[in-house]
Amino acid sequence: MKPIIETKRLILREFSKEDVEAVYEFNSNDEIHKYTGDEIIKTTKRAQEIIEQIWLKDYEKYGYGRWAVIYKPDNKIIGFAGLKFLPEINETDIGYRFLPKYWGMGIASEVSEKILEYGFKNLNLKRIIGIAMPENIGSWKVLEKIGLSFYKIDEYDGDGKKYNWYQIYKETFYKINE
Repeated sequence: MKPIIETKRLILREFSKEDVEAVYEFNSNDEIHKYTGDEIIKTTKRAQEIIEQIWLKDYEKYGYGRWAVIYKPDNKIIGFAGLKFLPEINETDIGYRFLPKYWGMGIASEVSEKILEYGFKNLNLKRIIGIAMPENIGSWKVLEKIGLSFYKIDEYDGDGKKYNWYQIYKETFYKINE
């Protein structure tokens, strides 16, 4: 499958139906889901449903979505990263999720900078947002490091919880990356 984004250590590509075991591995991990609010999946069948009913449909409908992140030194899918269109608020969100073994290695920052560039250059997006739980310090530090600015605390997904919301505009991205 053709890479969408490639860095020195990482390859991002669309998920395929064959990635079910990798998706199960990172989506069934309690530690990863501590700050996501998403379900911890219990079966490979559910992993297959996520691939087919969410990610593949997003690629088809919007032309982008969350992508498989392959760590080249291990030749392994270690999680996902990418953009997701949120139709309920008409915004595009940047997000990432990796196996804990790969935390603290600068992977989220490395790949997220390239994702922003892809979104502004290839998709001609005008603004990209990031949403993080306030207690997920690692995630919001990455958002700030790659140039997003905090702009509000608000609910998301109707779960009654408060989240930190960040944003970056295309013009700002190009100014800080000249």
